[in-house]
Amino acid sequence: MSEIFKRTHMCGELRMENAGETVVLNGWVSRQRRLGGLIFVDLRDKTGIVQITFDESVPKEIFDRAQALRGEYVIGIKGTVRERASRNPELPTGDVEVFASDMILYAEAATPPIYIRDDDNADDNLRLKYRYLDLRKLKMQRNLTFRHRIAKVTRDYFDEQGFTEVETPMLVRSTPEGARDYLVPSRVNPGQFYALPQSPQLFKQLLMVGGTDRYIQIAKCFRDEDLRADRQPEFTQIDMEMSFVDMDDVIGMQEGYLKRLFREVMDMEIETPFPRLTWQEAMERYGSDKPDTRFGFELKKLNDVKAVAETEFMVFRNALDSGGDVRGICIEGGSKQFSRKDIDKLTEAVKPYGARGLVWIRREENGYKSSVNKFFSEEQLDEIAAAFGAAAGDLILIAADRPKVVFDSLGFLRRHIAGLMGLLDDRQFNLLWVVDFPMFEKDEETGRVKAMHHPFTHPKAEDIPMLDTDPLQVRADAYDIVLNGVEMGGGSIRIHDRKLQAKMFEILGISEEESIQKFGFLLEAFKYGAPPHGGLAYGLDRMVMLLAGEHSIRDVMAFPKNQNAQCLVSDAPNTVDEEQLEELSIRLR
Repeated sequence: MSEIFKRTHMCGELRMENAGETVVLNGWVSRQRRLGGLIFVDLRDKTGIVQITFDESVPKEIFDRAQALRGEYVIGIKGTVRERASRNPELPTGDVEVFASDMILYAEAATPPIYIRDDDNADDNLRLKYRYLDLRKLKMQRNLTFRHRIAKVTRDYFDEQGFTEVETPMLVRSTPEGARDYLVPSRVNPGQFYALPQSPQLFKQLLMVGGTDRYIQIAKCFRDEDLRADRQPEFTQIDMEMSFVDMDDVIGMQEGYLKRLFREVMDMEIETPFPRLTWQEAMERYGSDKPDTRFGFELKKLNDVKAVAETEFMVFRNALDSGGDVRGICIEGGSKQFSRKDIDKLTEAVKPYGARGLVWIRREENGYKSSVNKFFSEEQLDEIAAAFGAAAGDLILIAADRPKVVFDSLGFLRRHIAGLMGLLDDRQFNLLWVVDFPMFEKDEETGRVKAMHHPFTHPKAEDIPMLDTDPLQVRADAYDIVLNGVEMGGGSIRIHDRKLQAKMFEILGISEEESIQKFGFLLEAFKYGAPPHGGLAYGLDRMVMLLAGEHSIRDVMAFPKNQNAQCLVSDAPNTVDEEQLEELSIRLR
């Protein structure tokens, strides 16, 4: 084996207090430059960059070797820390440099296809194909270290609270509810398949039946679904479950965890308890069950405003007569900030949410300009403006349609406009709980009733009588933790009574035979005494993304997939040979 310089320090650690020390460093050459009889090398490891200086006092062979260095060569250095003559305020190590006395070359490197710097702006697919180079960037190393610290604090906190970390199976039974499963063929059982788990839900409930009492797992999960900035086919959950608890117990445990997490990882103190909004209030005020409360622009319902309720303006009239809603938001100062062309762009932006258009009203010093001036008198526009508390210079945007379309459109629009106005501060963290979700919702395509969360969620005790009479009015003992308009985690109290579980399946149109086929092992376990239990799961990738101030979970994962669910580093998924398929009893069409 070739010689290795045993390092004494990491590159990014050196400061003025190290001046005079003899140090050993290892890392990659970020760049090399020559000035007269001096050679300067920026040496990088995962902690940062420090300047190495060679002068002609070193042996000629070392000076010549230093002169031949190129970007990404891997080297070891021995030398003395000195105060830097020309300081670099951009670097944490910028007050010092290391005068080299010896150097070893571990490996040469070809010219990399991407620049190894945080602001390289490389194409995403190029970054993913050469991810091992992309990971050398200081930002990526900071993100991975940050993720590690979150995982460590998580394990420490829940260990102190009496939780046991248990690994649940990765090869499980397929239960095709919600997202599509990734299937794994069984060689020893031809024609049969495992699924990779979408979550450890059923097994963590079995752990409660098994007396584990408090369970925690940082668990890999898999969902075969279309990808977005905050979604990947394989992702990581911080998953937990507790026995003999109600919603307040679970929420209290999580608030203690998040307070600890922010203190130790973010160096911030956050106030607890967090605000709680019912699902209904969140929708009414923000148009979303993931409300962002860093800014205003709250929704106002106009159905009962006289000017709207009695209007013959057909957009409003048709919505009201069909049981829909007329709601709007008021953008303070928006009249001056958004031109007519800008409003047309906003109108286009809400169309994917089902809105066919927006009504706009500008309040000016001496009256109104709007898209509905010919349908409403100035007195009626006054009445509408008063519902929003609109002042001169404000812009009102109104949607009229089915409630879901109105909520979805305005919920998106308020956050979209806040982004355009620079109101989304990544360093402001507004945490809140959304509680009392509807137990069921109607599938708009099929008209069937489906569970809003999953069929194991316990209904609110006081609403159980309505299961037989009006199930769509039943609320769930479910709760989501929301940060800045993003669901960071969610959970519920679970059903532990077999009769209540059977009622749930009945309402969802799942026959007894089907429920036994899909969930029989859980129902069988409940026969032998299940404790009341509930839990919650955080999306770890999403949590790290939010707290690190990133905008894609790819930037906080070591080896993510691209938008086509491909690993460009290893070229997966890929074909396999006929012999492997034959062993698995599989023939491709």
